[in-house]
Amino acid sequence: MSTSTTASVSTHILDTSVGRPAEGVAVLLAARSGRDGEWQALGGSATDVDGRCKDLPALPEGTTHVRLDFAVEPYFEKKQADAQQDAPANRDSGAVFFPEVAITFAVTAGEHYHVPLLLNPFGYSVYRGS
Repeated sequence: MSTSTTASVSTHILDTSVGRPAEGVAVLLAARSGRDGEWQALGGSATDVDGRCKDLPALPEGTTHVRLDFAVEPYFEKKQADAQQDAPANRDSGAVFFPEVAITFAVTAGEHYHVPLLLNPFGYSVYRGS
């Protein structure tokens, strides 16, 4: 929750290749104060069955930049393993094109930032949601 002196962040992931939430993706949150500040790792979470991280750590006062790191490679490896078990004839090359996605954005105290990740095996898109 944002306050007058801090911003807040939430996220969710939609796997657009299947039109469903991406469950079990590890998400790490880091913050810094100022463009040249050192990144401070704040902790992380994993997406739930709805593709949401509901328990990301709070941002410290003075945060101006936030980075979300999504570990998508294990998600796609599990998805591919499940697909191979169901349909062995439809095996892919096995390589994950984007093993991780790092999103960095600027924040202002008092604002909430919802940053959805639209994900597929060969691309992704992000935006500031509501």
